Amino acid sequence: MITSDRLCFRPYTEDDLEFYVRLWGDPKVVRYIGKGKTKTYEQAKESLAHWFSEYEQGFGLQALVLKSEDKLIGHAGLVRQSIEGEEEIEIGYWLLPEYWGKGLAKEAALTLRDYGFKIRGFNKLIALINPNHPASIFVAKKAGLSYEKTVKLAEGDTLVYAIRADK
Repeated sequence: MITSDRLCFRPYTEDDLEFYVRLWGDPKVVRYIGKGKTKTYEQAKESLAHWFSEYEQGFGLQALVLKSEDKLIGHAGLVRQSIEGEEEIEIGYWLLPEYWGKGLAKEAALTLRDYGFKIRGFNKLIALINPNHPASIFVAKKAGLSYEKTVKLAEGDTLVYAIRADK
């Protein structure tokens, strides 16, 4: 299990479905994710099942627990992405709006960065960011990632921020 000072990362379970549906159902949370559209209950349920299969490979978004409240506040994890035909490993992080602005996304990103390099041995990690999402750009920069390029994904133009293990 991955932990930081204030956060605990744990794999989602089927018992977390209601929380996962809540995340995907919040327009503020998903505004800059994918095409910015909420998911229905069934769509969220299918999405959660995807992470269960990714866990077998050591990847996927995990439930993010605020230790002081023992409460789910979002999710974060290392996610496999295909960018211009190359597999990349993305640091992903989402929080409920009431936890924004508290340094928790930065803490999650830094923890995943260190885990990715020190424990998993990756040479490079990325963050995929909607160009209209300055808060996510801020978090990526605070975690040491820097702008690499802009790519066209199904969602539209997407910024790729990256960091290499030797930096």
